Amino acid sequence: MNIVDIGLIVAGLALLVAGGEALVRGAGTIASKAGVSPLVIGLVVVSAATSAPELAVTVGAVVNGQPDLAVGNVVGSNIVNILFILGLSAVLSPLIIKRQLVRFDIPVMVGISVLFLAVSLDGSISIFDGLVLFGSLVIHTIISIRMGRKEVLAPDAKPDTMPLNSKPVSLWLAIVLLVAGIGLLVFGAQFLVTGAVNIATALGVSSLVIGLTVVAIGTSLPELATSLIAIIRGETDMAVGNIVGSNIFNIGAVIGAPAIFFGAGIPVAPAAIAIDLPLMLAAALALLPIAFTGFIVARWEGSLFVLLYVAYVLYLVLDSTGHDAAVGFSTIMLWFVAPLVAMTLVAVTSYELGIIKGKKAKS
Repeated sequence: MNIVDIGLIVAGLALLVAGGEALVRGAGTIASKAGVSPLVIGLVVVSAATSAPELAVTVGAVVNGQPDLAVGNVVGSNIVNILFILGLSAVLSPLIIKRQLVRFDIPVMVGISVLFLAVSLDGSISIFDGLVLFGSLVIHTIISIRMGRKEVLAPDAKPDTMPLNSKPVSLWLAIVLLVAGIGLLVFGAQFLVTGAVNIATALGVSSLVIGLTVVAIGTSLPELATSLIAIIRGETDMAVGNIVGSNIFNIGAVIGAPAIFFGAGIPVAPAAIAIDLPLMLAAALALLPIAFTGFIVARWEGSLFVLLYVAYVLYLVLDSTGHDAAVGFSTIMLWFVAPLVAMTLVAVTSYELGIIKGKKAKS
């Protein structure tokens, strides 16, 4: 650890904030000019832009012969996006979930997560697996754009395509802001990840754990910055769409594309198949009943997600360092915390479904 690494982390954070501000401003204006809802811009444009650091890190890791870092980066980023970023965003402001997300995008996120786990079971992501994952992303993108345009063009659609707290800017300036925002996010994430990885490596942390934690959090900071700024500006659609879209993009493009272009395939570590990929799928599944019942992620639900992520990171650190508390901690998480969380989600879902049915019966 040295002053240069700390400086890289500080500079990275500053660039991420500036990039998130520019990206949200530019993307919101483009949504208005193009007649596309902010939700679709978040699902397609913003999610691809904020996933650029994950793509850069994954391609670099594959080229340098570090497949554990590549897979860990994607899996860890998806877990971070749902449990930490979505959770923290909901703590700051309850997130209203649009019906398109619940009926289409979140189920697609769950489905592509299942697909990712399925193609990884043989220990490698082949060219064919990459084509399947990338093709799923392309299909989702096309359908999302069509659904978004229908929503905006509908006779009863609300004129919500302009950022609520933004002054309108010209299209050219919006494009400049979008491109500049992407660049700032990429460089900011790169600076932060470089400094954090150097510090973690000096402390003797394994490449898989670095990918699942330090790199995953670092490359997900664009999503965090963009989502928080979008919420401040009143663009909750863009904030939620960014997170869900980023998870779909991470699997479809960040893992799928390198698997296609690097013919040897991407090896997947047994530890990732046994623990981390199922946890990524579980995080995606946990969002579905919460969004489906009340079409909102409440503050307490966001707090639960954040606490689960803290517990996950603590487990990874204890396990990677061989700490004596690792066995006891994992036992508590497996036999007490996990069942308790599952029971809570089932109880809340059943309760809210009962309320919904009661309202329908009265009406």
